[in-house]
Amino acid sequence: MEFAWMVATAVAAAAASWALNAVVVHLVWRPRAIARRLRAQGVTGPDYRFYSGNLPDIRRLHEESASLVLDVASHDFIPVVQPYFHKYIPLYGRGCTPRASRICRSRGCLARVVWRSSKARVGSATHKVIQPAFNMDKLKMMTKAMFDCAGSMVSEWESKLVAGGGGTVEIELSRQFEELTADVISHTAFGSSYVEGKQVFVAQRELLFLALSTFFTVQFPGDTTRSSRYGNDLLGLMLESCAAPEHGGAALALSMDEIIDECKTFFFAGQDTTSHILTWTMFLLSTHPEWQEKLGEEVAAECGDQVPTGDMLTKLKLVNMFLLETLRLYSPVPLIESRAVSDLELGSGGVRVPEGTILKIPIATIHRDKDVWGDDADEFRPERFENGVSRAANHPNALLSFSSGPRACIGQNFAMMEAKVIIAMILQRFSFALSPNYVHAPTDVITLRPKYGLPMILKSLKLYDVYINKSLSFFIEIKGGNEKNVKISNNVLITYMMYLNMVIHLPPMMLCAAFCVVDGNLPDLISDTVS
Repeated sequence: MEFAWMVATAVAAAAASWALNAVVVHLVWRPRAIARRLRAQGVTGPDYRFYSGNLPDIRRLHEESASLVLDVASHDFIPVVQPYFHKYIPLYGRGCTPRASRICRSRGCLARVVWRSSKARVGSATHKVIQPAFNMDKLKMMTKAMFDCAGSMVSEWESKLVAGGGGTVEIELSRQFEELTADVISHTAFGSSYVEGKQVFVAQRELLFLALSTFFTVQFPGDTTRSSRYGNDLLGLMLESCAAPEHGGAALALSMDEIIDECKTFFFAGQDTTSHILTWTMFLLSTHPEWQEKLGEEVAAECGDQVPTGDMLTKLKLVNMFLLETLRLYSPVPLIESRAVSDLELGSGGVRVPEGTILKIPIATIHRDKDVWGDDADEFRPERFENGVSRAANHPNALLSFSSGPRACIGQNFAMMEAKVIIAMILQRFSFALSPNYVHAPTDVITLRPKYGLPMILKSLKLYDVYINKSLSFFIEIKGGNEKNVKISNNVLITYMMYLNMVIHLPPMMLCAAFCVVDGNLPDLISDTVS
């Protein structure tokens, strides 16, 4: 009994000693040692405080900036979204934040962090398994699926316009885009739909507010095929890698836990970030009507009324420039970070960073750096990307919305393609202006989003087509849903046309033309209506 007590005492003492050592090492010795080594190289920052670090100061700065609202013409949201960078960088340059951290803004620092931290990821089994899902030929095949997913959203907007009398309608777009991009990634990556997987999406959204992800990969293309294989979409490729080699599995196998983790990451990156690219693009189009007109003309010239194809999208140069400038000013992920897994030197003859240091890359701040982007860095100028991304700034990798180098987002081409398809579809059908109810208050809740949503005033560019299509749908529905067998009596049709004419002031002759394919007595109908 006495021996057992001695053993228990020894174990408890050892555990207490280990815990105390861990506290001393991780909360006292290591942070101070890293800060001391950085200060010796001229890297200063706020003093480290036991346990809390600078978190109380950061929390206070956030509370002070929470109520700030920007002018619609201003794109400088750093004081609102990242007030600690706004305060610390002018004071300390590349300073320390709550943990033993270093803020990276110099070219050498960025190049070293972005490229070195990517080697393991590029050579990983996961990277090799999912790479085929982003083959450009497969991406081009996905435009029709994207267009179809957006069709229900646009149809809903048109229905609201009709119900409102055909003038304008106010719609909150940010939530609409979240559901749309969820539907797109469901179809293209997981062979499902937003409706079918809604509970999964709700659960995933709750997780997003509990953990910050820094990956920036996007949707995963490939039509699901009904066969003995898992399919060519992203989920199919991962599941196939999980199968045993004798059953057709890949040599580079992923565990089920890895597949689940990748699916979570892919959904976050492919749905949440892409929806906010669309949101901020619509915001900038509404505040720059001259660009809205230019892009509308380009879409009309290259796509007409057709579903945009991959080849058509490559010709939308103005749309591409506009999206790149949107990514510069309103990058969906305004901050990324990386941990130094070993001592490393940032740039040639640069600062030596100790192992364990957190390297923060403030993307939003870098995208406004006048040393990198010129004196007009705070201005909205899509023209800067006229000659491509590499020539838009003083550094070829200055645009970091999709990261850069081997660490660059594996799905960035798909993200851009999806954005082009949806923006082109909207420009084919609507003009729009910012609602007076909009409040310009960007906020960083894992991704950059409008704090109070994006209410937009929409107006149809093809109102007659909308009414005709809605009228045809109405009559087909009341006649049993079979368009070939629809036969409408003159009295019913004339009565309905008179009602539409009274409500929306659409000429009766225009309404008559809508039913030429469904009514066998069109000449009599027209004469009766005109008389």
